Amino acid sequence: MMNVSGETAVYGVIGNPIVHTLSPAMQNAAFEAIGLDAVFLAFDVPVGEAEYAVRGVRGLGIRGLNVTMPHKETVLPFLDEVDETARVLGSVNTILNHDGRLRGFNTDGAGAHHALEESGVTLAGKKLILLGAGGAAKAVAYALGREVAELVIINRTSQKADAIARTVNEKFHKKIATGSFSPDTIQKSLQDADILINATAAGMCPRQKESLVKKAWLKPDLTVMDIVYDPVETQLAKDAKAAGAHVVSGLEMLLHQGAASFEIWTGKAAPLAAMRQALLKQLR
Repeated sequence: MMNVSGETAVYGVIGNPIVHTLSPAMQNAAFEAIGLDAVFLAFDVPVGEAEYAVRGVRGLGIRGLNVTMPHKETVLPFLDEVDETARVLGSVNTILNHDGRLRGFNTDGAGAHHALEESGVTLAGKKLILLGAGGAAKAVAYALGREVAELVIINRTSQKADAIARTVNEKFHKKIATGSFSPDTIQKSLQDADILINATAAGMCPRQKESLVKKAWLKPDLTVMDIVYDPVETQLAKDAKAAGAHVVSGLEMLLHQGAASFEIWTGKAAPLAAMRQALLKQLR
């Protein structure tokens, strides 16, 4: 049982709603695994009140925060500085309180990069198909755009995909194509693709049976990652596995995003095995 005292360091996550967050289970398991006197809590912060939450971090001496929807953009004006990735994305998911100075980071894309890397996936020279153009998709595109040779972003509305393409191209000068969701667009893009990442809500509870990709379009030499982690194995992941493709779970992206935050806060290597076990326990 955790012993909380006046010396216990406090970390947390803010969002709205926040009741289903897995971060406390993952981060408290990490603190326990390496023997840190720290606790991680979830704070439900209503829309429009991010400023007060950030002030509270300073006032209460909270060491660090994760930030989830709808506050990833709205916390920015209240921080003292942000790293380059958070600045370009216009989105923060991690805050470090360093002696009262608040620094913002975005580890979403790093989570995807590390998940693929740990799974043995090489990005250099590859063609990546990214489904979706929301905040998570933008973070993934920015994190992976440096290394892949070609990027195709497909979204319900091409305008959002075009905006991400401009951001990535300005930074990395890569070959980028965009398109709107249609069976024909997705099928053609996948014909010579190396990596497919779903960054949409298709397949997420309660839409477990949904997938934007038909089984027949999947192939053994394709790597497939679905950033959806609930369920742990989405319909897309099941279909990809049946086709013989290499599958990377969305749970791994969540794990590595959390691990990157942990390392920013503590300066210590994240205990991945303990964190993964805690996530799986919660989801089961």
